Formats: sequence, structure tokens, C-alpha cells
Amino acid sequence: MPKQIRIGTGAGYSGDRIVPAVKLAEFGDLDYLVFECLAERTIALAQQRKLSDPSKGYDPLLEKRMRKILGPCAENKTRIITNMGAANPEAAYAKVVELIEEMDLAHQKVGLVTGDDILEYLEAEDFPLSKGREKILANRDKIISANAYLGAEPIIRLLKEKADIIITGRSCDSSLFLAPMMFGFEMKEDEIERIGKGIAVAHLMECGAQVTGGYFADPGYKDVSGLADLGFPIAEVNVNGDAVITKLSDSGGEVSLRTVKEQLLYEVHDPANYITADGIADFTKIRLEEIGKNRVKVSGGGGKTQPNELKVSIGFNNGFIGEAQISYGGEGAEKRAKLAAQILMERLRILNLKFEGLRFDFIGAGSLWPGGSPSHIPKEIRLRVVGRTKTRHDAEGLCNEVEALYTNGPAGGGGVSRKVKENIAIVSSFIPREKVIPQTKTLEVENGSG
Repeated sequence: MPKQIRIGTGAGYSGDRIVPAVKLAEFGDLDYLVFECLAERTIALAQQRKLSDPSKGYDPLLEKRMRKILGPCAENKTRIITNMGAANPEAAYAKVVELIEEMDLAHQKVGLVTGDDILEYLEAEDFPLSKGREKILANRDKIISANAYLGAEPIIRLLKEKADIIITGRSCDSSLFLAPMMFGFEMKEDEIERIGKGIAVAHLMECGAQVTGGYFADPGYKDVSGLADLGFPIAEVNVNGDAVITKLSDSGGEVSLRTVKEQLLYEVHDPANYITADGIADFTKIRLEEIGKNRVKVSGGGGKTQPNELKVSIGFNNGFIGEAQISYGGEGAEKRAKLAAQILMERLRILNLKFEGLRFDFIGAGSLWPGGSPSHIPKEIRLRVVGRTKTRHDAEGLCNEVEALYTNGPAGGGGVSRKVKENIAIVSSFIPREKVIPQTKTLEVENGSG
């Protein structure tokens, strides 16, 4: 059993930067490099792509990322864990095998986790979901995805089978990081205190550069240097569950008490009961200590037994969204923008365009802070109009009317932008744990031939 495990974060969301992950793969001296790339709506959007093309539905940057990091990770014996499989982990798995063969990387074993897709359950009248049933039933014919949040167990299973690269679909974010800790330190599922501590470390790591100063930065209040070359975090985890959060010394950003404290509370409703698929963590017992430059020790913490249910994200088509913008500048810009909004309201009524939700924002005069400042007379305003509707026709109609303001007044409108897109809505629910059965498989690719 190792005394310490080094885990790096290669991505904190689907579109994250690639170069910091490459630097970790090359110079991080890592045991594991984890790419966490799924948000609530991401997998529903991925399912949409899969419906259009059965060979797609995995993370759009999977191939680009893997081409950059497979080589250095293989050379440095760094194992890769990622949920970039999204809605189509089987296709992602096949693509990674193809890349390994193409790049002639010897002795690489690829592991796959499936079983998170539970769409079939929604086809039964007595589907076992415990929340949001009314909304789910009302939109049943529009549902495009239903994915349960899997825990660490299937990833651990593949680590025991010596998989070098592990591809999952919808795994719990923290489980991607917790799995190597549980595997490396031989944790059992009933060791709730150790698991709780591991979940806390995973939570600090899962959002990538947020803990190294990125999302944290606020000039003049929370200044952070080197943001253009921001480093991604590394966790040095000890067998007792304590960890040090750090980064590469020559990278930008910072790891400090203030960045770690802020990330610890990010997206946490109840710090004493942070619920995940693997257990319920208690963050109130955590102790933080700055032990050196860009080195924060995390100790303490606790946990409770894993919940009886797993979270499920259900995505469904919810009509269309039309969005258009137009700018007004100079004296009277705000008055002209507000007149434009009045004209649009009347035009939408005349054309009998139907919207379930309609929003007008005056960017530069109170779009984020309604009412704005009474002492501020803006000289430039961007009017943003967004409408949610059942039909593409009505969404297009809204955009057409904003564009028509060019010549139909008021004066001085310009820079119109417009777009129409399908609206994907998400309902969160819960399913009994025993209803979700994860499956795993591996394939060893040797000397460029499978």
C-alpha cells in the first residue's frame, strides 16, 4: 500500500483548457490524472448529439485531449480517469482504443463503466423515481435522457483490473477522485470517516482551477497573479486521509487558505451533510493549514453512510428559445432601448407570437441589478430579448422583429445578433440504489494492435 497518492485535475468542465493538463501529465509526477467534464445539462446535450449521430454523444474535446495526454501519461505511468464518455461512453471507449493503436502506445489497458443510463425505467408506468414525478410524467414523450450518478465502486473494479485509462458516463464528480484513494489505500465501503475525508478532498479538486485562484479572482479585492498561465491543482493524499492541495511551482494562480476555503463551500447547501453516491461528508470538522507557498494541508472531516438512493438527471425537450440583441449609443440611449422594447412587445402581440417566458434586459442599465444607479446616465445600452416558446416559428419571429428595428426605429440601433436553439430542461430525481447496476469491461492494447 502506498503512503501517498498524487492526483491531478485535468479539467473542471467540458470546455476547459488543455495545456495545463498536459503540463500536469508531463511534469506533475502523478499517479492519477482526472478529467471531470459533466455538468447537469451537459449529458442531456450530449444525448441530443447522439440522437443525431449514434457515433457521437461523448465529450467534444475527448479526442483532442487524449492526443495530447495519452503519450506523457503512458510514459510516466499516470492513470487517467474521466467521465468524458458523457451520453455515449461506449463510443468514447472505442475512440480511445483507436487513438492508442494509431499512436502506437504499448501495453495500455482501457476500462469502460456503463449502467448510468436508466432511460428504460421511464418506459414503465411504475418507474421508481421519488422526486419530480408529476413533471416527469407531463413531459414523458419529450424525455431524451435519464442518467443516474454512479459511485466509485465500478471505477475501483477497473483499477483492480489494472486499467490505465477509465472512461465513464455519468459518475458522481467526487467519485472520479475518491476511487483512486479508496483503491490505493484499500478503503472499505463501511469506513465512513475515511470516505468522508476523501470526498472533501475530491470536492476541492473537481472544479479544477477554481481552487488555484481562477473563479476566485476579483481585482482589488482578491488579487491573483498569473491568471493567463493558471495551473491546475494537485492533491497529495496520505494514507490517513489528510491531503495537501498544491500546483506546479512554475504555473500561475495560487493555492492558499482563501482559495481552498472558498472552493470548500462552493455548491454546498449543508456543510454537515454533503451528499454523494459514496457517502455523506461532514465538512464542519475540516481543518485547513497553510504549510508553505501554494501548499494547503486539509485534515479532519468526517462522514456518514452512503444514501439509499442515487441522484438522477432527466433531460427533456422543452420547446425553443429565441434570443436577439441590439445596441443603442449616445445621448438618450436608454430611452431608445426602452422604446424598442415597447415596440417589440406590441409587435409580438400583433403577430400573435406565443411565449411561455419572455425577458427584456437592458445591458448597461440594470440587467444584473434591476433599477440601476439613479446617478448614472448610460451612453450605451444593449437590449437583449429572450423568449421561450413551443415552436421554432415563434422563436424565429422574435429574432426577426429585433432585426427589423434596424430601419423601423427607434433611431441608431445596430449590431444585431440572433439565435434560435432547442431548449433542454432538467429535472433532478432519485432512484433506489439497487435499481442501478453498473457494468465494466476492459481491453488491453499492445504494441498498437488490439
